[in-house]
Amino acid sequence: MLCFMPGVAFIPALLVCWSSAAFIISYVIAVLGGHVEPLVPYISDTGTKPPESGIFGFMINISAFLGAATMYIRYLITEKQNESSHFMSPSCNLITLCIGLLGCIGMGIVANFQELSVPSVHDGGALVAFGSGVVYITLQSVISFKSCPQWNSHSTCYIRMAISIVSWIAVIPMIACASLISITKVDWIPGEKGVTLRILTEMHEDF
Repeated sequence: MLCFMPGVAFIPALLVCWSSAAFIISYVIAVLGGHVEPLVPYISDTGTKPPESGIFGFMINISAFLGAATMYIRYLITEKQNESSHFMSPSCNLITLCIGLLGCIGMGIVANFQELSVPSVHDGGALVAFGSGVVYITLQSVISFKSCPQWNSHSTCYIRMAISIVSWIAVIPMIACASLISITKVDWIPGEKGVTLRILTEMHEDF
């Protein structure tokens, strides 16, 4: 099968390295250009103005593709394991894949519709990406527990569940604070109305 071909395990590693590079490169260029403050900016702020906006969009689009490929490989592996062990319903695996792919589509929307150009579309894409991503992580944690101990160790299950819990703790306040901000802009003045909510949202997003 495709998921067991030599070199396929390289794709998740490439996803992590490429996505990290996308955020770091965009951040460095944006800070050096004076477009954002160095301390906990929005991820989207580092890809709003040129030239970092072009780099951000290009690299995040590839990250979305690599993310979709990783999720599909995970789906195939789980499907193959389930054929011999029958630890879950096949539809649960398929639903998990669809939710994950929805998050990748959200990433693509964030990459192609800049924060200041089309804020409503950008924010909608970010909501889909973060929301679907957290749900996907949680469902993968559940699948891990269902396939334990034959296909996963207990430590792996607990690590994945811990990651999902931390993700929920970060995403819920982030969405709540972001929904209370009425203005979409990059340059904020200390003491300005909404700046505290903005900082809280940035901290939870980066977390």
